[in-house]
Amino acid sequence: MEQRNKYHIILLLAALCALSGSGVTAQSKPNIILLYADDLGYGDVGCYGASAVKTPNIDRLASKGVRFTDAHCTAATCTPSRLSLLTGTYAFRKKAAILPGDAPLLIPPDTYTLPRMLQQAGYTTAVIGKWHLGLGNGVINWNDNIGPGPNEIGFDYSFIIPATTDRVPTVFVENGRVPDLDPNDPIAVSYAAMIGDEPTGLSDPQLLKQRADTQHSNTIINGISRIGFMTGGKRARWVDEEIPMVLNGKAKDFITTHKEQPFFLYYPFPNIHVPRTPNRKFAGTTALGARGDVIAEMDWLVGEITQLLDSLGIAKNTLIVFSSDNGPVLDDGYEDQAGQLNKSHKPAGIFNGGKYSAFEAGTRMSTITYWPGTIRPGVSAALCSQVDLMASFAALTGQKLPAGAAPDSQNALDVWLGKSVQGRKYLLEESYTLALRDKRWKYIAPQTTPTPDWMKNKEIATGLSPVEQLYDLHKDPGETHNLAGQHPEIIKTLKAELKKLTL
Repeated sequence: MEQRNKYHIILLLAALCALSGSGVTAQSKPNIILLYADDLGYGDVGCYGASAVKTPNIDRLASKGVRFTDAHCTAATCTPSRLSLLTGTYAFRKKAAILPGDAPLLIPPDTYTLPRMLQQAGYTTAVIGKWHLGLGNGVINWNDNIGPGPNEIGFDYSFIIPATTDRVPTVFVENGRVPDLDPNDPIAVSYAAMIGDEPTGLSDPQLLKQRADTQHSNTIINGISRIGFMTGGKRARWVDEEIPMVLNGKAKDFITTHKEQPFFLYYPFPNIHVPRTPNRKFAGTTALGARGDVIAEMDWLVGEITQLLDSLGIAKNTLIVFSSDNGPVLDDGYEDQAGQLNKSHKPAGIFNGGKYSAFEAGTRMSTITYWPGTIRPGVSAALCSQVDLMASFAALTGQKLPAGAAPDSQNALDVWLGKSVQGRKYLLEESYTLALRDKRWKYIAPQTTPTPDWMKNKEIATGLSPVEQLYDLHKDPGETHNLAGQHPEIIKTLKAELKKLTL
């Protein structure tokens, strides 16, 4: 009997050790989900002050996680921010700008990227959503294998919008192939000249759901004129109003399939980029028109993901980061009445500027980290940047970055987890010039080339000037009073630090 009891005790201890060990393993390698909005302003969600549109699911993340008040993407436009996020490298080093729809892959396949690093840590990796980092080597045959692309830089699975929803081709690409493509109806795409005989926004404006500017007035697909010309691929084309539902279905399938092992999901939403075409579930649900409706739609997408994590019992082993790629813009090429219906809503909150701008609203993002049981709820004023996520996730998963990899990324894991408020000493903001922040002061380098006319038409304060600018963000968060002439010593310090970064 005594021997039997000893045997049972040994079995019990072994089981407890196994459970304890699995807990340590799970805790050290949590699932990681990046929910990445597009053109979402600091003040566009409820927990950051919005009242004209309701965002209960994002607000729930904020109430149970860390809500950051001084967190930034790296650039005031989409492609550069996405490059920095996935490589830990400032975009100016790669001369990255907003890519055209037929651009080659911006990230060389041999780059040590965030998803590749997590692959080496034992993660299954996926990107589902808007890509806009280029594909192929410059000439793409959309009817064959399309590469290199996401799968060649570290993603095990990819289901992407190739560029943006306002550019052709209006098809998804799954692991390098266009799904549902009819070989008898091949896709042809041109950004140089019109091809085929499909109507355009200029030739047949009566077919449009939304009128657009000249740039966005090429081939009409689903009642929306696009940038670029396209013919063929009719069976494979997306329906704009259904895009979020398709993407969310793919994201939920990926999570469910990989719930038993560490996974990384990079989920860049097409919301709330133009053309804004809310699903019928959300059309007309806000007072802000289509722009407000697609914010509400995006919030629903967030809720669908978090509810799935809860139902699968893996929420406590999943770190979620919610943020955006750049600041807000109302009129960005389509006449969807975003400006007229905006009224008292403040997409940028108390800050000046927006998408494309050197002012704070260009890069200061609504940013939330959420990890039930690990992150304690709170608000953080730490100065932090998305470029640091790569080094921080390396620390989280026990990976050592190779020499030369992620050169601009710093380990800020304790900041992201709410354990420290000691953020960056200096933070770079990229737009059509460079700016440098410390906790209080912001220096904007002079821009000597003229502001492009298309930027002037956006009705955004660009922050571009031929003279140096210095702002005291503690006293003047709206950047209305240039103090460069009053504080030459601060200008000298920040200019010197900016020069170090750009060498």
